[in-house]
Amino acid sequence: MSTRIEIAVNPGEAEYSAILRPLHTYNVAQAGDPQPEKVALLVRDEHTDEILGGLYGGIFYRWLFIELLAVPEQTRGQGTGSKLLNMAEELAREKGCVGIWLDTFDFQAPEFYPKHGFTRFGQLDDFPPGHQRYFFQKRLV
Repeated sequence: MSTRIEIAVNPGEAEYSAILRPLHTYNVAQAGDPQPEKVALLVRDEHTDEILGGLYGGIFYRWLFIELLAVPEQTRGQGTGSKLLNMAEELAREKGCVGIWLDTFDFQAPEFYPKHGFTRFGQLDDFPPGHQRYFFQKRLV
């Protein structure tokens, strides 16, 4: 077989899917079907029903990955973030998850997560330059 490697700047969905397909096939053969499921907890304005923030993530391989956690500025300090994490944990337990994991930056209040039982398992320095990206987990079983 003859191959070549090329650079694709700003690749599209077709390129992404073409790379993902063999990787997904291999992963399923090794670890089984992850059976992904998206989840969201929405913080809405009671009067306009507008989404102001919330939590968005996915469950796969029995772990809940919190991809996004946005606490609306007008509700900070009122327990909204804690309520979102607690609800996410309850959902993860109901779904039989092993644990929850997430990543955050040093400027996004990383001290919040240990208060909720999360432990840091990784750190990436200078991402973005001059800052750190932290990785947290909370085992449920």
